[in-house]
Amino acid sequence: MTMRTLHMNLNNNALSPDELAQLFAQRRDKSESHILWICEAGEVHLDRLPAGMEETEFEKRTPAMRVRLRAYRRGKGYVGKKAAADREFIDRVHQTLTEHWRVARSNPGVHYVDKYC
Repeated sequence: MTMRTLHMNLNNNALSPDELAQLFAQRRDKSESHILWICEAGEVHLDRLPAGMEETEFEKRTPAMRVRLRAYRRGKGYVGKKAAADREFIDRVHQTLTEHWRVARSNPGVHYVDKYC
């Protein structure tokens, strides 16, 4: 089964909480860990973190990364349909991405986020 990828760009204000929830709903919490990040073009990604790979290694292998949140470990309920239905959680993630992107887009390097706004 091919998963459809939503294109959400923070530069164009094209990321609504509902679209972010759709992105979270497409992933499976029980099968794999995930990492939420923003590339230099402002696109929001929620990618599978390969088994055994640390977040820092994923960051090193993703040169276009500008912002990343700490990984959502499998089985913890941070991705999937239940997480997507948690409006408070999605709103906090959305606010965090938006606020951190304002700073990161004009500053070099990867900005690591370990707390939600």
